[in-house]
Amino acid sequence: MTTVSTELLPRTLPFTPHQNRNSHSKSNTLVSCKVPLLNEGSISKRRNLPDFSVSSETKPKLPQNLYFKDTHLLKAFNRSYKAGKYNESLYFLQHLVNKGYKPDVILCTKLIKGLFSFRRFEKAVRVMEMLEQHGEPDIFAYNAVISGFCKADRIDSAYEVLDKMKMRGFAPDVVTYNILIGSLCSRGKLELAFKVMDQLLKDKCKPTVITYTILIEATILKGGIDEAMKLLDEMFSNGLQPDMFTYNAIIKGMCREGLVDRAFELISSISTKGYAPDVISYNLLFRGLLNQGKWEAGQNLMSDMLSKGCKPNVVTYSIFIAWLCRDGKVEEAVGLLKFMKEKGLTPDAHSYDPLISALCKERRVDLAIEFLNNMISDGCLPDIVNYNTILASLCKNGKVDEALTIFQKLGEMGCPPDASSYNTMFSALWSCGHKIRALGMILEMLSNGIDPDGITYNSLISCLCRDAMVDQAIGLLVDMESSECQPTVISYNIVLLGLCKVHRINDAIEVLAVMVDKGCQPNETTYKLLIEGIGFAGWPNDAMELAMSLVSMNAISQHSFKRLNKFYGIKDLSRSSQ
Repeated sequence: MTTVSTELLPRTLPFTPHQNRNSHSKSNTLVSCKVPLLNEGSISKRRNLPDFSVSSETKPKLPQNLYFKDTHLLKAFNRSYKAGKYNESLYFLQHLVNKGYKPDVILCTKLIKGLFSFRRFEKAVRVMEMLEQHGEPDIFAYNAVISGFCKADRIDSAYEVLDKMKMRGFAPDVVTYNILIGSLCSRGKLELAFKVMDQLLKDKCKPTVITYTILIEATILKGGIDEAMKLLDEMFSNGLQPDMFTYNAIIKGMCREGLVDRAFELISSISTKGYAPDVISYNLLFRGLLNQGKWEAGQNLMSDMLSKGCKPNVVTYSIFIAWLCRDGKVEEAVGLLKFMKEKGLTPDAHSYDPLISALCKERRVDLAIEFLNNMISDGCLPDIVNYNTILASLCKNGKVDEALTIFQKLGEMGCPPDASSYNTMFSALWSCGHKIRALGMILEMLSNGIDPDGITYNSLISCLCRDAMVDQAIGLLVDMESSECQPTVISYNIVLLGLCKVHRINDAIEVLAVMVDKGCQPNETTYKLLIEGIGFAGWPNDAMELAMSLVSMNAISQHSFKRLNKFYGIKDLSRSSQ
């Protein structure tokens, strides 16, 4: 018997007892159960409880503790499901099935979704297997499993479920295909998504507005607006009418590409067809206009929005607050935040983020912390981005102890530190001379299951190079090459700078060769570091000869060459380069 650890589950789960296969069938059936037909209506419309009818002549010959309404297992199952303890629910489900009960497809589907939400993939599959073996699965249950695997980026597993579903006689519906298309599009695999679309059509399954909207959004990112508009035309030719979700996806793409005028033209054309732009449409246009610095046009649009009875929401105000902060008008942004509250709207993290960031840039960290507290009093919990902004600003202003105090309380505030938080504190502590404490941050980070990112590695390499520990930095670079976090041009440049500072030019050239061999393209900074390193090592003529060669190949700019030439003061080389 399979033992399942207790932890997890959905709401009430009615079961129907199986008939004893060894007993002789009789005309006066003890228990009959009317199970809803497969695909009968939507999942929300299917009945939660089977319809039991009990013969008046004979009672079910079941032990009292297993009777449907009184079983302790069922009650325990329901309690654990309602409490969201899905592992625990699976445990009770297994026992109920072992005692001959037929699992209900609706509640098993909910349990599958719950287990997937906690990334308990094998257990979700186990529920599906029990449903297949002892119950009657339907398309909704299979779609839940396919969706769960797609969200977990396990597309191959999703396709295996799809094949199994077909083998059991269930034809995928448009929801199945939309799940697969959406998953592929979200991962940038547009070509594969269109292949799924072809399969959808081949199976004589009609695409919906949702299908096309998903493809249009992905096409805008990959192929541009013109390709997306072809899909819009295809929608019309297939007799489908786009909704505002579709049009807003196109408006968003146009504004992102700076085609704000074209977005306004689209709004004008669909208005003649009876489509009224909603607050989302206006917000997209506001962002597009303000990104182009068209503040007055944004204000005029706001007037148009209000005149048409469309009220601005939190996002609308947050867009204007962000733009004001970016333009250095922090006081006006604060005033707009207050006005927003007066209108009965509650600011969210997006409203506060730009204000906190702007105040930190102006070195008004105390005021930024005050806004952070206001956020909490407004019922809006700060996210780790807010805290990281505060931490970085405090460290930059030399208030490392104050930053450390906030850092140590992040867990208590329900916002545990991430890699960025640790990176900030590590660099600050190392710079202050607290190297052991800084390295402790990295160990704590790893012990908390937080993987180091590129910035973590680069910070460590930089700190080691600053302290002339270049060999250790190179060792870390090698470790980075074998990890998931591959070194970038920045990583190599840091090591090159470290080698040049200790006059190890030959080693620097060797690192450059390795860098190119690994497929990492050097940039202008790479070459400038090498030129300056050669010059500082006592070979200014060699440095400028290299600079001349690189400027002739457009590897460094004329401006950089002139700056280097002026620094070394070699006039004859300067004349020869003219």
